[in-house]
Amino acid sequence: MSGKGNEFEPLIIGFTCNWCSYRAADMAGMSRLKYPANIRLIRLMCSGRLDPEFILKALAGGADGVMITGCHPGECHYLEQNFKAYRRYRLLQRTLSQFGIEPGRVKLVWASAAEGVRFAEETAKMVEEIRKLGPLNWSEVVQANGDHPLIVAANEATEVDTTVPDVAEAEEVAA
Repeated sequence: MSGKGNEFEPLIIGFTCNWCSYRAADMAGMSRLKYPANIRLIRLMCSGRLDPEFILKALAGGADGVMITGCHPGECHYLEQNFKAYRRYRLLQRTLSQFGIEPGRVKLVWASAAEGVRFAEETAKMVEEIRKLGPLNWSEVVQANGDHPLIVAANEATEVDTTVPDVAEAEEVAA
């Protein structure tokens, strides 16, 4: 625990798309918008390049939550890769809940380069949500479920459901 008194301060890892959401974070900074410093950003060329194993490694490495951000559905610079990110996100949420990890610890946000305000608001909202959930305590999850079954399950999850979801469905999850 850190911060003022005994208040829990979560650590959030943010995986951002180079073309949209990383630039939204940059826009938030240039606009001097304030949002919690609890997030550590990792820039990817595309949210579709995010392997679920990266998320699990972030959680295993001490993160209390992970925020995935990318281009709005239908606006991906790599055509339909944000739909791939969406499918992986949905599968990972189901997998996490099966192992006793709150699905709310992983969040998907669509943010264009011009949406610095949205990025800042979503980051602040996620920090508050994770603060309410409390620390993750990964060691207890692994102890209760054996030798890192989440990583095995996540690798299997990346190879299913190759259909492209409806744009409205993908937008609904991030609304």
